[in-house]
Amino acid sequence: MMKRSNEPVFWSLFGAGGVVAAFLLPMLIFITGIALPLGILPPEALAYDRIHSFASGWPGKLFLLAVISLPLWQSAHRIFLSLHDLGIHRGREFCRWLCYGTALLGTLIPLILLIRI
Repeated sequence: MMKRSNEPVFWSLFGAGGVVAAFLLPMLIFITGIALPLGILPPEALAYDRIHSFASGWPGKLFLLAVISLPLWQSAHRIFLSLHDLGIHRGREFCRWLCYGTALLGTLIPLILLIRI
């Protein structure tokens, strides 16, 4: 009988994080780093009251959680695979726990904070 693997879970989080990093992060960088300082968007676009009301609703919470946590999972998986590619095979389980544990911690902390909003 073949042993079940947990790799599909990490590959799916890796893929979702890649999509978020490729499509959403450049848009957010453009809005907050270019459009707002150059005056393309009005200063009220990112006013505290508007952002707080966005983060208070469930769609906003899910969006923020996805933007924060999915790139963490993508980078954790990429770092773990890069260590393997570099020939670092000793301590593989420790590296796995370190990479994915950091991503899990980086997901749980924003999740708890977003639930409290």
